[in-house]
Amino acid sequence: MSPRISSDPEICGGEPCIKGTRIPVHIILSHLAAGEDYDAIIKNFPKLAKEDILACLEYASYLSAEKMAAA
Repeated sequence: MSPRISSDPEICGGEPCIKGTRIPVHIILSHLAAGEDYDAIIKNFPKLAKEDILACLEYASYLSAEKMAAA
């Protein structure tokens, strides 16, 4: 897991966010899914760096690769 992503129950209800912000990972991913490029996202969220966006993608990749445990 990237050190740029954190989850704190006191911040955004524990949703994974960019560390040091209240910007949830899913918001950045939704901007990417809508076709926005990195520069546009950083313009909309000036506290972010390109590395934060890449960390969101890494996090999404990690989640998509998780295996469900057999019930």
